[in-house]
Amino acid sequence: MFTMTKYVYSFKEGSKDMKKLLGGKGANLAQMTSIGLEVPPGFTVTTEACLKYLEEESMPSEIDGQMREKMDDLEEQTSKKFGDPENPLLVSVRSGAAFSMPGMMDTILNLGLNQDTLQGLIKLTDERFAYDSYRRFINMFGEVVRGIPHERFEEKMDEVKEQKGVEKDVELDVEGMKEVCKKYMELVEDIPSDPWQQLMEATKAVFASWNNKRAVTYREINGLPHDMGTAVNVQSMVFGNTGDNSGSGVAFTRDPATGENKMYGEFLMNAQGEDVVAGIRTPMQLEELKEILPEIHSQLNYVCKILEKEYREMQDLEFTIEDGRLFILQTRDGKRTPNAAVKIAYDMANENLITKEIALTRITGEQIEKLLHKQVDPEVDVEKIAKGLNASPGAACGKVYFDTDEAAERGNDGENVILVRRETTPEDIHGMAAAQGVLTSRGGMTSHAAVVARGMGQPCIVGAEELLIDMGREQFSAGNVVVKKGDMITINGTTGDIILGEAPLIEPEFSTEFQELLLWADDIRQMGVWANADNPNDARKALEFGAEGIGLCRTEHMFFDPERLDTVQEMIIAEKEEDREKALAKLMPMQKKDFKEMFEVMDGHPIIIRLLDPPLHEFVPNDKESQKSLANKLGIPVEEISERVKRLEEANPMLGHRGCRLGISYPSIYRMQVRAILEAAVETSNAGYDVLPRIMVPLVGNVKELSSIKEKVVLPVAEEVFKENGNSIDYKLGTMIEIPRAAITADEIATVAEFFSFGTNDLTQMTLGFSRDDVGTFVPGYLKQGVLSDDPFQVLDQKGVGPLVEMAVKKGRTANPNMSIGICGEHGGESSSVKFSYRAGLDYVSCSPYRVPIARIAAAQAVIESQ
Repeated sequence: MFTMTKYVYSFKEGSKDMKKLLGGKGANLAQMTSIGLEVPPGFTVTTEACLKYLEEESMPSEIDGQMREKMDDLEEQTSKKFGDPENPLLVSVRSGAAFSMPGMMDTILNLGLNQDTLQGLIKLTDERFAYDSYRRFINMFGEVVRGIPHERFEEKMDEVKEQKGVEKDVELDVEGMKEVCKKYMELVEDIPSDPWQQLMEATKAVFASWNNKRAVTYREINGLPHDMGTAVNVQSMVFGNTGDNSGSGVAFTRDPATGENKMYGEFLMNAQGEDVVAGIRTPMQLEELKEILPEIHSQLNYVCKILEKEYREMQDLEFTIEDGRLFILQTRDGKRTPNAAVKIAYDMANENLITKEIALTRITGEQIEKLLHKQVDPEVDVEKIAKGLNASPGAACGKVYFDTDEAAERGNDGENVILVRRETTPEDIHGMAAAQGVLTSRGGMTSHAAVVARGMGQPCIVGAEELLIDMGREQFSAGNVVVKKGDMITINGTTGDIILGEAPLIEPEFSTEFQELLLWADDIRQMGVWANADNPNDARKALEFGAEGIGLCRTEHMFFDPERLDTVQEMIIAEKEEDREKALAKLMPMQKKDFKEMFEVMDGHPIIIRLLDPPLHEFVPNDKESQKSLANKLGIPVEEISERVKRLEEANPMLGHRGCRLGISYPSIYRMQVRAILEAAVETSNAGYDVLPRIMVPLVGNVKELSSIKEKVVLPVAEEVFKENGNSIDYKLGTMIEIPRAAITADEIATVAEFFSFGTNDLTQMTLGFSRDDVGTFVPGYLKQGVLSDDPFQVLDQKGVGPLVEMAVKKGRTANPNMSIGICGEHGGESSSVKFSYRAGLDYVSCSPYRVPIARIAAAQAVIESQ
């Protein structure tokens, strides 16, 4: 038996649970109707109808009849008739997607007007009001259905205002409005006189607006799906412009900027809703409505309470007052600032409107990130000259410097500096540390600049391919704009925007409410949250933000201190083992001092120290001048330096001589590091600190690599150190799982390793075959074209990389049930990746210190969502 698809629902038939079918606006209009609020009656054409129309490029045949049936009901409810010249029913036609997309799609008001119904409206109201309504209809129909730019209508309006000698639209008299309508009609030419044809054309146009440029862009920016479609809401018109007893406005049930539990909004008397947001007249604050129409103000406040109780969420609603009668035209969850989001969630839980668990799900990682860093003031217009990858959040202003040494010198002298490079290397660390922010034209989200900047909580933009950097002239160009050394710029690491000049910044806030929410999260989450930290300052910041351990301490970052870089280079350049041992002997006390400081800061908390990982060529100078300088310091010919540097070069260093491969080729390097770690641990423990060291061997792909380092380096050195000190200390040996083969053979590796830590940056790189330093050249295009939904170095690829993680966890725990397993890539601070880590059975996640609060909240959300 054939069943006709139902494409049209009246507001009496739906509910708030039908957002996918009716769109958010339609579902909420139906819900408000069902609870007895004063909602102008109407009906909704479903998102399914939209998708079918877009697919077939024609309206499904059933829709016309279903819409006519609902229009008959609407006529009965309003005692008006659609197209009747005596008592015309006018309607609005509005879009309404399942997700709120304010202003992104199209609306037409006063539909149903023609030369005949206009006369009926004049008889029922007054002539100026009727022509004002007619010109609005012509304008919207012309823009939405015929695609005529809004500016063309503004030009015609300005012509009439100039002719009449007035400045504002509201100052035009009846004859002025008639003239505007005449000029508008000349512009549009072919508006159908049949109201039903108007309605069908408007419905098709709103469906088509799902794919307009601004709607598509909005969905891309906000990560919304493109396959949902929009519903169309056809609603009887109510008029806020019938006189001084009428008006329109927007209300929030709480202040969207601060979260204060107080009705907030704006309104205009004798105006339609579009006037409030169009900026033609300056709106009044809702507090003033209390003086003008106290009864309406009281009713609106009551409606706000009812809606919050119904939706258990802050609401953003539109209302119209028609001749002293209040109508609610729509409601939706209100957009809010990060600070407001925190306060509203906290307050609603304390008001018993929602549970603590629901309160925690109301905060997003993006909102938390903005709470922890300075931001560009969103109320100020700025000149954006280019855009890159938003590698590390926050905003910074400073003078542009291209030379790392000069940036370091200027920064250390108190000048605000933005270090601009094509890309950074570990040798740039001193310039980065002294700068307010870092900007590179190359690299991806896990490039050196990105990782280091995130660890320092420093704003950073990478992969800004639009920039043409001329290091010789010390300037860069972005389009027609040239920025020279010493010029002031602002970088917005939260959005990736590069801004000319000094933009005003907003200081971060860490409210009492947010601290309470974090404590609620800690009570709920079952997974640990650790931090990546390479120095005591980062470690202290990590503890301040609530980290329970250090999941990654990169020892190579300690090598780039200018005071020890010469010694590191001496060790690398050494041709003979005895020369290398001499250099390592100089480095050992420096490394031991580093580790002692870290152990003291992390008293009672575990710390995972990764042995040297990057290839040696990263530490040696590549330019001739630096090579000469090093040759002079070491007292050897520059040709020897150049030859050694050349031999260290690799075609693909990320897959080359690095990680545990270095430890096997040059065991003396790892012996020095293990000795430094264990001596520091013993001495710090003897001083009364609770020391929990864990030694991590990087880039293991074969269990024999880990066995070799354990048997030939770690165990012999540990035995020596403990014998020399007459004291021993518990330590653990583990490895990073960052090569696909390691995940596949995790059961074998787990027979030697006591813990696993997923290095998801490298695991992603090797699984996808993407060079993480070069993704800026093509990943933005992949995202734009929909080839990728997310940058895989920001959001863990749960389909491609995720199964390797799950496999390694399962295999590892089968071989070693007591094994501790975590993640230490930057994915450890991204909400969806944290939730995946919980589902995969990880014990902890580790991320940069400034993302620890995000991980704490996300770990709690993972538990809540699983229940």
